[in-house]
Order: sequence, then structure tokens, then C-alpha cells
Amino acid sequence: MVKRENQLIKIAVVGPESTGKSTVGERLARDYDTVCVPEYAREYCRNLNREYTQQDEMNMFYGQLALERSLMPLAQHNLLICDTMFLTIKIWCDHLFGYTPEEVHEALKIQQYDFFLLMDIDLPWEDDPMRDFPQLRKHFMQVWHHELQAIDAKYEVISGLGADRFQNALGAVQQYLSSKKSRG
Repeated sequence: MVKRENQLIKIAVVGPESTGKSTVGERLARDYDTVCVPEYAREYCRNLNREYTQQDEMNMFYGQLALERSLMPLAQHNLLICDTMFLTIKIWCDHLFGYTPEEVHEALKIQQYDFFLLMDIDLPWEDDPMRDFPQLRKHFMQVWHHELQAIDAKYEVISGLGADRFQNALGAVQQYLSSKKSRG
């Protein structure tokens, strides 16, 4: 499929818990004067006072897709930054329930993201009631690599502490956008 020159470029900031996805996503959106799609699951789970169910994961899946669609018209400069994306649902479903519903698999075949920033686990863990598995960060980092490779995603691992982390993310996005222009 050949993309039109003015088609929206979607960049997803993904990775294990407590790796700075939201911070990096929001800063990238500010630097590029565009919108950042927040993580729907965070708001969904805020008042969830029970264990997640498969239905909760599917509600978050549909909610993330709807939120992203609703914010696309607000994107500036043909660029949309996503603080995570629904591949997270597949990872959590596989981990928590041992399988992922077919709707998620089908969406992975048709939903297009142009570039992914996979946030490294080199940041210290920050406790948060929304986070569950500090002892499994290495495992989830491997899972993210596997899942991104399975969908043939273009991605770069982003490491670094403090301002270096954002600069590394910004540099990766700049390089991706420059290479896209030169091909295009």
C-alpha cells in the first residue's frame, strides 16, 4: 500500500510499566505542536476496585481505539503521538488470561502505526496503584520486542535518564521523519 503524501503519521510510545511513556509522549506532542493520545486504560482502571477481567481488557481495547479516532482530527502537521496503543491489550490478555480475543488480532492486521518508540526498563520503578508487576519488567521488555517484531514494526529502543531520555526519543523521531521525507 502506497501512502499519500499528506497521510497522518502515527508514532506510538510503548513499553513495560514505569518506563516514561506518558512523559515522553506528551513532550513529543508539545515539541511537534500536535496532540498526544493518552492511555485510555489508565482512566478506565482508576476506580476499578477489583481484578481485571477479559471484558475489562476488551473495553480498554475499544476505548483506546475510539479515543485515538476522536483525537486524529486534532493532529497538527500530519503527526499523531500515541501514549501506548492497543498492542498493550494483547500483551496483558496473553499474560493475565493466556489468550487474546480475535478482535484484537484482527485489528493488529489493519491498524497502522508508522513508528514505535520502545521505552527501555533502565528507569527506576515508580510505585503507582495502576502498575502491577515490578518484578517482571525484563520479561515484558522481551515480550514487547517479540510483539513488535511479529507485526514487522519499525521501532527504536529509547534509553537514558532524565533529559537524555527525551532527547533520545526526540532524536529517533527526527531521524524517522527525515528518512520518511527523503524516501517520499
